[in-house]
Amino acid sequence: MFTAAAPAAFAQSSGDLGAVQSTATSDSTGAATSTKAQTAPAQAPTQGSLTASEPKSIINKNYIQNSTAPTSNYSDILQIAPSVSSVNPNGPGLMETQSLSIRGFQDGQYNVTFDGIPFGDSNDFTHHSTSFFTAQNIGGIAVDRGSGDASQIGFATFGGTVAVSSIEPSLTPAFSVLGSYGSWNTWVTGATLNTGDLEKWGDARAVVGYTHSSSDGALDNVGQRRDNVFFKLEKPLGNDTLLTLYADYNKIFQNTSVGATAAQIRRYGSSFALNGDPTSQAYSGYNFDRINTDFEYIGLQTVLGGWKLDNKLYTYGYYHDGFNGMDPNGETPNGTSFGADNVPGTQMANNYRAFGDVFSAEKELGPGTLKLGGWITHQSNFRDNMNVDDTLNFALQQMNYTMNDTFLTFEPYVQYAWKLPYGLTLTPGVKFVSFSRSLNSPLNQKSGEAADFSHTWTKVLPSLTLHEQIDPHWSAYLQYAQGFLAPNLNVFYVPNASVSGQPSPEQTDNYQLGTTYKTDRLTVSADLYYINFRNAVTSTTVGGNTVFSNAGGAVYKGFETEATFYAGYGFSLYGNLTFNSAKQKSTGDWMPNAPSQTAALGVIYDRGPVHGSLISKFVGHQYGDTGNQQPIGGFMVTNLAAAYTIKSPTTWMRNTRIGLEIDNLFNRTSIDGLAGYTAQDNTPLYWTIPGRAVFATVSTDF
Repeated sequence: MFTAAAPAAFAQSSGDLGAVQSTATSDSTGAATSTKAQTAPAQAPTQGSLTASEPKSIINKNYIQNSTAPTSNYSDILQIAPSVSSVNPNGPGLMETQSLSIRGFQDGQYNVTFDGIPFGDSNDFTHHSTSFFTAQNIGGIAVDRGSGDASQIGFATFGGTVAVSSIEPSLTPAFSVLGSYGSWNTWVTGATLNTGDLEKWGDARAVVGYTHSSSDGALDNVGQRRDNVFFKLEKPLGNDTLLTLYADYNKIFQNTSVGATAAQIRRYGSSFALNGDPTSQAYSGYNFDRINTDFEYIGLQTVLGGWKLDNKLYTYGYYHDGFNGMDPNGETPNGTSFGADNVPGTQMANNYRAFGDVFSAEKELGPGTLKLGGWITHQSNFRDNMNVDDTLNFALQQMNYTMNDTFLTFEPYVQYAWKLPYGLTLTPGVKFVSFSRSLNSPLNQKSGEAADFSHTWTKVLPSLTLHEQIDPHWSAYLQYAQGFLAPNLNVFYVPNASVSGQPSPEQTDNYQLGTTYKTDRLTVSADLYYINFRNAVTSTTVGGNTVFSNAGGAVYKGFETEATFYAGYGFSLYGNLTFNSAKQKSTGDWMPNAPSQTAALGVIYDRGPVHGSLISKFVGHQYGDTGNQQPIGGFMVTNLAAAYTIKSPTTWMRNTRIGLEIDNLFNRTSIDGLAGYTAQDNTPLYWTIPGRAVFATVSTDF
């Protein structure tokens, strides 16, 4: 929407750098195919990679720009991919995603990276989809469904990796503006400046952008205001070195909902959430988040002594003040220590800062390529929670907990890609994971006592992949890898967290095989997977608080496929289909939020100035809780998008794009997720699909 030069595949060369490429670290399509728009790889919403050694779905800028709403987050964009389901009850990007599932693995059980840098919360490694990045500074997304080889770093090395990449500065200068308006009084405005190639500055190029959005939201009184500014500079230092500077700042105010009971949905409709009554615990003025975030890194790529070196030194911060009514669903009567009719509520803070470094080095050595590297990160976090009197402007009643925690993660790895005859490459590798967690609290969560605990978990993780490049358009792979996830901070929410009593980490053995075929006419991928999961941790939300439990062993297995066929005259047909199983070993019960099937079907048109798409996504039957409780029926949502680009409407305007997006075309508003339970009566709370939404967008370059 913003940039004039969005690449069809999001790994892009940088000027005259010779041996070094840009810092967007997501995989390219790996295709020996044309880059023109009338091909299957260019039009595919998702596609596999010819070079990947595990199931991978690549989503390029073309799909993000033309087939998603301008308010979308990465979670909204990637839900088109195989085995992915997402719950966004307030509309695209207008509320934190409540359940983003990949093969049944939940947020915190897979990695999310930005330009190759893993990030996440310190307590449970989850992510805040409305924080940090917007659709306007995302260049593409690759969804790796699996633990990958030894070089795949992150907190959760078995559930997969969502690899988000930043946009690339364009080679030509452009100043772009965007405006959008749509359902629920949703506004998006913004501007982006691309400097183009600055020859007098040593072929440096930069992009800087700003986006403002506001919306009333699909849910009643659940509004959002958001501002984002980002900057990226790429500066060649000679022919073999590239310096990259990136910075991103995000400020958001958003009302928060905890879901609605079935009775409330039946009586008031699927949009029931908050109200405008200051005497109610569901008053919108008592239920909101204020969040400020930043994300910065310095990247350096170079070639030295035959080694290709890549290093990123980074920091990111997250500062969150949250306010909620004590019981927005009405089961707890009003009354505080300050007054019998006063409105009770809660207030929390979650502030953290992370510093880290990601390094890799590779060199052609003998009959293959040696690659080694590592990741080190340290995060410090302050958290507190208190009961307040909302009527008296959040006056303190009782401190529930206050704590400081830290963790230190170190993941070095080494692997060797041994090139064999007949296009075969055998890659053994090993990664060492060390995870140290500490907690210091004068008032610990749950126990209510002082706490000063620390512990370190370590694990050696082997991997082995066999990749065959059958011909320039066809490849296959076989993979085995072990996965690891350190325990949640909640293991320290006890009176005495002895070292000997610490639980074992979540661990997996991952087996995968698959194939990818890609030409201008057709791109198709398919795979089978089997995952033996030990110490599977599940969670349930009760009264707004998340409770964790160990479900024991589980087996995840399934079949996945995706394909795009270019039919000619600008038309392509797209589809994906998965059959997934995620069940506990001891009981045979389904794991929570693990759909039994996902599918997508659509048609894309891209020829000349016209782009259009009609795509349906189906998510199959699932359960919202352990023990086959809270069944959620299957549902399908259809989105329609169309755009027309005028190359030169005036002498001072170019690439003027007029777009229309209709989400949930058939207005399906059924229940699509379990939100948790009320604290008073343990009544189930649900999320629903947001109703039909229409967004009109205009953008142009100057």
